[in-house]
Amino acid sequence: MDVPADVRAAIAAVMARLRGTCRRARWARPEGFHVTLKFIGEVLPEKAAAIQSALATVPFPAPIAMDFQGLGFFPGDRRPRVLWAGVQAGPELAALAAAIAAALSPLGIADQARAFSPHLTLARFNSPGALDNLHAAIQAAGPLAFGGTVAKEFHLYQSVLKPGGAEYTRLASFAFPGSASE
Repeated sequence: MDVPADVRAAIAAVMARLRGTCRRARWARPEGFHVTLKFIGEVLPEKAAAIQSALATVPFPAPIAMDFQGLGFFPGDRRPRVLWAGVQAGPELAALAAAIAAALSPLGIADQARAFSPHLTLARFNSPGALDNLHAAIQAAGPLAFGGTVAKEFHLYQSVLKPGGAEYTRLASFAFPGSASE
C-alpha cells in the first residue's frame, strides 16, 4: 500500500536527524516507502500475469485507515537488523494480508513463517553492533507520529535491487469496491 507524501516527508525529516548517528546503516529512500502486505520474492516473468489475476480475486469490502507512528527494530533492540516506522491499523489490514497470501498460495507462493507486522523499513544494518548513538537519538525524539491515510487500493510492485537501493515499479493496482469513484 502506498504512503502519502506528507507522511513520507515527516519520516524523511526524522531519518535526516538519525542518519548522522549511524553512518553504517543502509538508509531507505522515502520515495520507495510502502506497506508490504505480502513479499512474493523473485518469480519468472511468465508467472506475473497469474499473480495479477490471483490478486484481482482478493475480496475486500472497504478502505483501511492507517496511522504511521513510532520507531522500532527487527528482530529487537539488542541485535537489530532493521529500523522501522510503525503502521497502526485495525484488524482489516491483517485480514487483507491473509487474503492476499491465500490467493497466492495456489501459485506456489509460500506464506511467511512469521506473523504479519505492518511497518515501513527505514534502514538496514549489516552488523548490528554499536548502535548506542542511534538508540539515544530515538529515545530523545520521544513519541513520534507521522500522519495517517485511508487506503482505498493495494498494488503489486516489482523491486529491483540497485547499488543506491531498491527501485520499485508499480505493475498493477487493485481498488476496493466502492472506492474507485471517490
